[in-house]
Amino acid sequence: MSSNPPDPLGPDDLRRLARPAPPGTSCTGCAALVCPGWESLPGSFDTAQLQRLGSLRVQADEEPPLREYHPAGSHGWSADAPIAPGWFPYNRCEVWGCRGCGRAFLRYTEYGGYYVDERIRELRAELVVDVAPPA
Repeated sequence: MSSNPPDPLGPDDLRRLARPAPPGTSCTGCAALVCPGWESLPGSFDTAQLQRLGSLRVQADEEPPLREYHPAGSHGWSADAPIAPGWFPYNRCEVWGCRGCGRAFLRYTEYGGYYVDERIRELRAELVVDVAPPA
């Protein structure tokens, strides 16, 4: 008996999961990860501080598209780049939360020709957009 994978999280789910820490506070569990744009996950970070909350990965027979969504001229490393489920790199992301404060992060692994880089970005509700992914 096989079980179907859960449906990927959508924009409303992401907005619900995005919980920044109260202003003026800092969580020692995830302070090293708080960054507005994509960053490499620090090699010294203990990933046991995070718990998996869900996935944005679309279960499909084909590789997800590599097209990015940047209507206002942002780019992949921009702090204000939209978080667009279904578009790269979000269509390869998992959502993780800090066990200490509940702050949510997006994580994916970038596979280059000669490297593997695990990347992380803070999930910010105001950047989540609901735009149909490329066909």
